[in-house]
Amino acid sequence: MGGFFGAVSKNDAVLDVFFGTDYHSHLGTRRGGMAAFDESIGLQRKIHKIENSPFRTKFENISNQMKGNAAIGCISDSDAQPLLVRSKLGLYAICIIGIINNKEKLVEEYLFANGGHFGAMTNEGINSTELVAAMINQKDNFVDGIAYAQSLIDGTASILILTNDCRIIAARDRLGRIPVLIGKRDDGFCVSFEDFAYKKLGYVDYKELGPGEIVELKQDSATVLREAGKQMKICAFLWSYYGYSTSCYEGVNVEVMRYKNGKIMAQTDRKNGVAQDIDYVSGVPDSGTPHAIGYANESGIQFARPFIKYTPTWSRSFIPTNQSERNRVAKMKQIPVHDLIKDKKLLFVDDSIVRGTQLRETVEFLYENGAKEVHIRSACPPIMYGCKYLNFSRATSDMELIARSTIAELEGEDGFNHIDEYIDSATERGQNLRKSISEKLHFTSLEFQSIDGIIDAIGLPADCICTYCWNGKG
Repeated sequence: MGGFFGAVSKNDAVLDVFFGTDYHSHLGTRRGGMAAFDESIGLQRKIHKIENSPFRTKFENISNQMKGNAAIGCISDSDAQPLLVRSKLGLYAICIIGIINNKEKLVEEYLFANGGHFGAMTNEGINSTELVAAMINQKDNFVDGIAYAQSLIDGTASILILTNDCRIIAARDRLGRIPVLIGKRDDGFCVSFEDFAYKKLGYVDYKELGPGEIVELKQDSATVLREAGKQMKICAFLWSYYGYSTSCYEGVNVEVMRYKNGKIMAQTDRKNGVAQDIDYVSGVPDSGTPHAIGYANESGIQFARPFIKYTPTWSRSFIPTNQSERNRVAKMKQIPVHDLIKDKKLLFVDDSIVRGTQLRETVEFLYENGAKEVHIRSACPPIMYGCKYLNFSRATSDMELIARSTIAELEGEDGFNHIDEYIDSATERGQNLRKSISEKLHFTSLEFQSIDGIIDAIGLPADCICTYCWNGKG
């Protein structure tokens, strides 16, 4: 995924952008970058790897290294950015959030045909941000260029541009899959993925961009350069997993949604008469916890934490690039509370089940420490497709997804013609999927939130929400 933050101010904006960008660290773990514009210095840029060190440790002295009344910053799980670009549109810095699935096609059909070239990375790939900039530069202004690039991209691209005349141009992706919000303060404006990032800096809500909307930010104005489109497909996974608990997207708070989501799952279990004799409800920390609180509040079963994550030195289990190392780190972080595990019937709510590898090891860890039963609830439906819009999953193949691989085991490729039935627990195929995964991962029982349930918990119209990773409808 990734996140960005920018500010234009009558005062120096660098420190605001440092803190604002740092508040997006939950969205990416590979690279962080900042760019700033100062009238006397011009555009400046710094990029650091953050795979083994948080953003703040790499940029903590940035106010001594960079200055300017306008700045942008980004956390990236993909390419190095922001980039500095010199073109007929002038000198500018640019960063993007999203993914481009048709990168090679765009390079061949629209850019190499005109005799252009790109810097190649070690793996012979092309920086996606550079590609977007090259497409923008095909047109005579930023607005037309951004619209042109977004119209050709198969995937998603929200864009921040910092010009060499102290402006920021911000564009939300064409279908609004990613949020982009504007904040206002007495000395200027900011733009952010996460609204809490600017509220902690003294900004107040100004507006949330609509799908495809483009705005220009100056020290004393925020001007709409392109009106929002009518169709939106915001990612449901933002609420169930990726979004920070204090964030609001389209007016819906993440933490509140998760409580409601857990409540709906508890109501479903009560209706079906399953998992009613439970000692404790718990969340698979950290993002599963608020869903579990909602489940516990509705069910009347006591909430507890049978194990605690040790985070002072192992804050993020996905830092190692090797999957086995990530699994080992995740296991090392789990510290049991024996009195809450031994001889207890436990129900855990996880935000999602992707491969199931770490969850299986968590369940085995609970049984090793004396658990009598371990019931699992997933706060979202079974994941059937790798995300092609935000790249939230590290799976290189859809067959790495445990729901899809289990379907293949049950009835081969023909099973993929019945995805809707496998999602639905009321069908025979749906029950077989849950039973098979439970046996494979040693769960006492397993249930997934339904698509209707998660849409109800979000509270937006169903046609505004992307559910591609569950039912292939993006």
